[in-house]
Amino acid sequence: MRLKTFNTGEMASGGRRLALVFSLAAALGGCDTLSSMNPFDKPEVYKPEVLPTVPADKLYNEGLARMQNGDSEGATKKFEEIDKQAPFSPYSRKGLILTAYTNYQASKWDDAITASKRFLAQNPASPDAAYAQYIMAMSYFNQIPDATRDQERTEQALRAMQELLDRYPRSEYVVDVREKMLVARDQLAGKEMNVGRFYLEKRNYPGAVNRFRDVITKYQTTRHVEEALMRLTEAYMALGITNEAQTAAAVLGHNFPDSPWYKDAYVLLESGGLQPREDRGSYISRLFNGFSRTVTGLIR
Repeated sequence: MRLKTFNTGEMASGGRRLALVFSLAAALGGCDTLSSMNPFDKPEVYKPEVLPTVPADKLYNEGLARMQNGDSEGATKKFEEIDKQAPFSPYSRKGLILTAYTNYQASKWDDAITASKRFLAQNPASPDAAYAQYIMAMSYFNQIPDATRDQERTEQALRAMQELLDRYPRSEYVVDVREKMLVARDQLAGKEMNVGRFYLEKRNYPGAVNRFRDVITKYQTTRHVEEALMRLTEAYMALGITNEAQTAAAVLGHNFPDSPWYKDAYVLLESGGLQPREDRGSYISRLFNGFSRTVTGLIR
């Protein structure tokens, strides 16, 4: 067998390669291996922290203690932890209703609503169901904006309060809810009045009539109904529908004879050579005949 021979150039090249290898080895003399230079060669092993399971009753009592000390946020965390660690324990139901309550106390309205809805979905027949519904309704109620803004939260509050009256008519929250429903309806009526006045200013009289009509149709028990009747008188006069204008003024005078709005309506009609006169066939007259009977029944 013939041995391979190298010429002078090949030997010189080989010598240079050997010198490079020895030079690199010397530079790495302080390292055990080349692989120690690779940070990915020995990845750090992640060791998850295992938290000890806290008994549900202990979490519940700790939550109560924090709640009594005024730490609503800390109490909420304890009650939420019960649901994570012991979702089927008797303390889970108690913790969920208290989660709704502590979020309400902390003015975290949306979190209170979420917890209340979850409680009701899981415990519809619970003795605390009415309370959960009440927390949800009041959380919506506390977010009612002023009458110049969108009234979605007001409508949600009314729906939640009506659900409480329908489902739990004998609950201890009924009286308070009825009072707050009046406030919410007054707010919705105020929104309609704002839009109606805007239409009047822009001389969009049909649009104004529709808004004021909504007020006297849907919100007769609010403080805005007197002005709405006066504005209907104004809008119908501008449209030349004098029969409805006279009826609106007559109904206003009959139900609210001392109202300053009636005086304005009377003067407006008089300036056109007219006087208040009720047309019994008008929708306004029909609406307020029922309204008068309701008021009479309440007085009796």
